Amino acid sequence: MAEHGEWVKPVERRGRLTAVLAMATLISAFGSSFQYGYNVAVVNSPSTFMQQFYNTTYMERYGTQIEGNVLTLLWSLSVSMYPLGGFFGSLMVAPLVNKLGRKGTLLFNNIFSIVPAVMMGVSEIAKSYEIIIVARFIVGICAGLSSNVVPMYLGELSPKNLRGALGIVPQLFITIGILSAQVLGIRSILGNNTGWTLMLGLTGIPALIELLLLPFFPESPRYMLIQKGDEDTAKKALQRLRGWNDVDAELSEMRLEEQSERAEGHLSVLSLLSQRSLRWQLVSIIVMNMGQQLSGVNAIYYYADSIYAGAGVQENHIQYVTVGTGAVNVFMTIAAVFIVEASGRRLLLLCGFGICCGACVLLTVALNFQESVTWMPYISITCVIIYVIGHAIGPSPIPYVVTTEMFRQSARPAAFMVAGSVHWLSNFTVGLIFPFLESGLGSYSFILFSIICLVTLVYIWVVVPETKNKTFLEICQMFAKRNKVEIKLGDGDLPLKESKESLEDAAKVTAF
Repeated sequence: MAEHGEWVKPVERRGRLTAVLAMATLISAFGSSFQYGYNVAVVNSPSTFMQQFYNTTYMERYGTQIEGNVLTLLWSLSVSMYPLGGFFGSLMVAPLVNKLGRKGTLLFNNIFSIVPAVMMGVSEIAKSYEIIIVARFIVGICAGLSSNVVPMYLGELSPKNLRGALGIVPQLFITIGILSAQVLGIRSILGNNTGWTLMLGLTGIPALIELLLLPFFPESPRYMLIQKGDEDTAKKALQRLRGWNDVDAELSEMRLEEQSERAEGHLSVLSLLSQRSLRWQLVSIIVMNMGQQLSGVNAIYYYADSIYAGAGVQENHIQYVTVGTGAVNVFMTIAAVFIVEASGRRLLLLCGFGICCGACVLLTVALNFQESVTWMPYISITCVIIYVIGHAIGPSPIPYVVTTEMFRQSARPAAFMVAGSVHWLSNFTVGLIFPFLESGLGSYSFILFSIICLVTLVYIWVVVPETKNKTFLEICQMFAKRNKVEIKLGDGDLPLKESKESLEDAAKVTAF
């Protein structure tokens, strides 16, 4: 600390990937994020056998075969209850992470995986399709919580130079979950009339592993220091995570953030919406999460088989094409982990949405000409793969990273609650209306997705700044001009004070 209230920034060491940080990342991502992806795709391959079970159960109960529109309704509920549960899970994020902490919420969340896993596993024995529908809603709550809390947890554990790479790991495990469901869904494995209940029930295994192992790893140091006021525990957690004892630089940055937020307390969603200093950050995460889901990615995952059938792929080959697409998704997400710190977040978002936009246009053309051109189905599949590549490098993983980075500690839970709610409502909307879009517009439904990709790309180009290698307070200052609030900087590029006029709207920053 220098004279006259000036802040002298301690020398900060460049963070590295320690064993503790790596294991905490892998366990939380496998135990939570993996399930999100797994349950997106798990009902795709065995859908025929599940609907046969619905029909048989209905006939045994009522003595008549189920009508086509009733079966369609029951199946739509089985698919759409998952994202609806995700929406309700997102609404639980802020109160749970503030009360239980980030790690505590992930451990509590395993209830919403293990219970529905058992329910889905016994559904055939119980002769109840209602159990599957209810279980899909409950496991959706698990996904809604994990999709927001895991990026928040890892973002707060990571040093700033690894925050982007580790922030993509949850999305990587989502894609691995999707691929795992696609592989298990092959007819000769579990995607048949005897294996589908086991396939649905396997979602509980990652939750059990996380429940056993995650308690041995640290809670978020930022949560312990800023929200709980426990500096000793925060320091010990940082020392374990960084692999060295000198963590004064990071602790100093956290203390400054604590000082700046002391007057605010925990921001609710309503107070977040009214904060002028967070206006453009909030609009940005809403646009990116809507763009991520309304760009059509889940239309491909939920209805992949029908897309490939419509593209002319033979029925017995569809399952292998689906697995191949999932493998491409995993590979490109791994690539994103390694390039995000070099390329930055903004470039990956722009390239990703641009690729998706072009792929949707080309897919529309290919689907329209596949009847008259014999090789056109292969172009359709190529377009889907190109789309998956584009989405995997930017739109899928980066919004989670940027949501963590754009908000400080007091606003982050409410921000994730808003982002998650938009994410899952958009997901639910696509899952519900895409079959009707497909039947009404046919191949032209992908033109709508291309327009959404283009609009999101333009917004990111104009508004969203690059956030790599910035502290949370530095990113806050980057948005100050656009939000029309004044944040003056002192030594070390850390916010010290604001003009009196801006304090009502901007987050208060107190000088040392």
